[in-house]
Amino acid sequence: MISKVYTRTGDAGQTSLVSGTRVDKDDVRVEAYGTIDELNSNLGVLLHSTKLDNPEVIAIVRKAQNKLFNIGGYLANDKVDKLYGVTQEDVAELERMMDQMNETIPPAQGFVLPGGTRLSAQADRCRTITRRAERRVVTLAKVASIDPLVLEYLNRLSDFFFVFARFNNIQNQVEEIYWDKNA
Repeated sequence: MISKVYTRTGDAGQTSLVSGTRVDKDDVRVEAYGTIDELNSNLGVLLHSTKLDNPEVIAIVRKAQNKLFNIGGYLANDKVDKLYGVTQEDVAELERMMDQMNETIPPAQGFVLPGGTRLSAQADRCRTITRRAERRVVTLAKVASIDPLVLEYLNRLSDFFFVFARFNNIQNQVEEIYWDKNA
């Protein structure tokens, strides 16, 4: 149980990894798990956005929050090699949900601009943060051994947010706006 939030040990710009190793707060590992944390916070906003009333999507997003906590904990520990709590089945579940949504929406006619409903705009925000988290993990993987499933899950999660944003707009009869290179 956490009884005291402040420790003063980070006042000079360093923090401790789960293993106890001290690193700078802008260390590539801290950037990676920090971005995962930021993404998780934005999923919380998505869950409480207006009109998110699809029980299957709510369940997927809530599950993703737990998976992201597992990934964040894994990335925050420089002494562990095994990723727990994220499986190939989690990736497949995201794929199945995207397939279901894609069956009910038309193919995109070009590059879709982010936005539409407030819920879709938040899903787009989650997508872009997920992509940034991927980039941070790729950078970390250049200097540390990272389970490939982390990147696979994040890649599929960002795809899920893209499909969900489109699905939500179309279900709410909000016209998709496509990129106009001449605008």
